[in-house]
Amino acid sequence: MFEQQREDLQLHVKQLATEALQKSDPSAWFEVLYSKAKGDTAQIPWAKLTSHPYLQDWLTNHEPFASGQKALVIGCGLGDDAEALAHRGFEVTAFDISPTAIAWCQERFPDSTVNYVVADLLAIPPQWHQAFNFIFECRNIQSLPLNVRSLVISSVTSLVAPGGTLLLITRVRDTEVEPDGPPWPLSDSELKQFESLGLHQVEQLMFSESEPLDIKQVRIEYQRHNSLTGVLTFSSGG
Repeated sequence: MFEQQREDLQLHVKQLATEALQKSDPSAWFEVLYSKAKGDTAQIPWAKLTSHPYLQDWLTNHEPFASGQKALVIGCGLGDDAEALAHRGFEVTAFDISPTAIAWCQERFPDSTVNYVVADLLAIPPQWHQAFNFIFECRNIQSLPLNVRSLVISSVTSLVAPGGTLLLITRVRDTEVEPDGPPWPLSDSELKQFESLGLHQVEQLMFSESEPLDIKQVRIEYQRHNSLTGVLTFSSGG
């Protein structure tokens, strides 16, 4: 029963994404999905109502953090990852393209210190350029088609401040051939674009979750050199 519901939900998401692509608005389907859910978290396939375990693991192994560091959560969904960062002392901004998702976050966490805002990854506010010490990107890039991938990767990279960190979680694929999506897992050459745009890979962890076909995923920690010293300033803990 549960497996059938999961398959039906995945099919629904794929139909919404296909319709958005046909309208040349590849990210429009997120708001459709959230609004149609009408507050039912079971209709949001990635809503676990807890922070991502591989974000929690990274945070645990990298404490303590300097007070007041600015963090950004991309495509924040229902807000659990943003709240986890706020609890660790970060000054957090979290955005989603879906106004319904942002309203949902504010309803779930009415006393939160997180600044929840509506924004578009394909049209990042100029004041966010290299403005964040820590950026968390979890599976948003993979949810957008390959014809905008370079733009999206460039947009994400542009957010990282000198000496700052990008923590990326995504599905990956073994070939450069375009996959059937969504999602569209990232290839090696696409991952290398982060480094060509000025980031340095610090750590890579391969993992898989209890999903069909044992899908390969990766958590990568990237850092940007400090522009003044040429060295990394966000030290990797153990």
